[in-house]
Amino acid sequence: MRILLLLLPIALTGCSVARAVITAPIKAGEAIYDAATESQEEADIKRGRAARKAEEKAARDARKAEKARDAEGRPYRVGGPR
Repeated sequence: MRILLLLLPIALTGCSVARAVITAPIKAGEAIYDAATESQEEADIKRGRAARKAEEKAARDARKAEKARDAEGRPYRVGGPR
């Protein structure tokens, strides 16, 4: 009986290794599925980020256009004032 109690921890260690080996393909499949799909929240975050970038670019372009005026307030032409 004592021998069985001494061997029990060794036997249980093998079970955890076997469980890890058996569940590894399932975990790999879950990781691939998560990488391949996009949740609604992730899609919303992406759209929000793209909208903010577009607004920032529009604001930069507006500031750039405002600075590109001559002394009388007329906008410069593409080649500059002539």
